[in-house]
This record gives sequence, structure tokens and C-alpha cells, in this order.
Amino acid sequence: MPGLYLAAILVSAVGVLLIDRRWRLAAWQAPGRTALAVGIGTAFFLAWDAVGIATGVFVKGDSALLLGVDLAPHLPLEEPVFLAFLSYLALVAWSGALRLTERRRTDAASPRSEANR
Repeated sequence: MPGLYLAAILVSAVGVLLIDRRWRLAAWQAPGRTALAVGIGTAFFLAWDAVGIATGVFVKGDSALLLGVDLAPHLPLEEPVFLAFLSYLALVAWSGALRLTERRRTDAASPRSEANR
């Protein structure tokens, strides 16, 4: 079924976007920085892909799940979308982990937690 891979990436991205919106971890916290970080991450990984394609390490396989649109030889349309999703997911996960560790640190340092020891 052509396009299923792209649809799965987009549905997953919506899920991460909803998590980000709920806890304001990245795009709702700092939209400009988030866009910049995702853009830089995507550009880096596309450059990485270009080197891999040029050296013959990366090749596009045949899959009925791809749309069949190539942006360049061995670079399907889904690749930059996936790389942007990967960059955004990493940013949201990192921001969530930082928030969780900060909350645990402040909870451990609070006077109420001292009384429970």
C-alpha cells in the first residue's frame, strides 16, 4: 500500500506533537529554537545520508509502503520527513527527561522530603 510509511510517520509526529503541547516541552515552550534545532538536525542527517548514498553505503530498497517519489537517487520523499520527525522526537524526549530530573531534584531537596527520611 503506497504511502503507508509516510502516513505512519505523520501519525507518529502528531502523537509527539500532542505530548509536546500537553507538557510544553519544545515547540510550545520555545517555537523558534525548536524549529531551528529540528532544521539543523534534519540538515545534518540529510548530509549524512548524502555521504552514505555517494559512497554506496545507503541504497533505497524496494518497498510497496513508499510513495515512489524520489527527491534524488536513493533518497525517497519519506526520508527528510522521517529525519525531521526523528529530530523533533529526540528534542521532545530530551526536554521531557530534563524536566523529570529537575522535578525529582527539587522534590528531593524540598523540606517536606527531609521530614519523610
